[in-house]
Amino acid sequence: MREEYRRTTTTVSLINYHFVFCPRYRRKVLVSQVEARFKELVQELCQENDWLMIAMEVMPDHVHLVLNVQPTDSPADIMAKLKGATSRFLRQEFKHLKHLPSLWTRSYFVSTAENVSSETIKRYVEEQKTRG
Repeated sequence: MREEYRRTTTTVSLINYHFVFCPRYRRKVLVSQVEARFKELVQELCQENDWLMIAMEVMPDHVHLVLNVQPTDSPADIMAKLKGATSRFLRQEFKHLKHLPSLWTRSYFVSTAENVSSETIKRYVEEQKTRG
């Protein structure tokens, strides 16, 4: 995990957020082409918003995402942008997702790397698909 301090003209920061969020009704819709397109969209959003992606693991029914962000980016704003944009584009591109009232649940988990080392979080996220 990147332990680089981010600098602007007025701040120096090291803020890593670990997010976990799920599709509506915990449906297993994040598979094959939907998963690949979701990852592309997240990459694009990270570039547009100056977020550094540390780790991402997409499971069929939930997503783990670790981002390094600026102090001006709140977790709520990050989730609103990520969920809003990915829901809009995925539902436009994949007709079988249109029947859901919304793609994502309103809830999410977020944690900072304060109590657990960033390396531990990164390892946890990367090992998600190998767990039974």
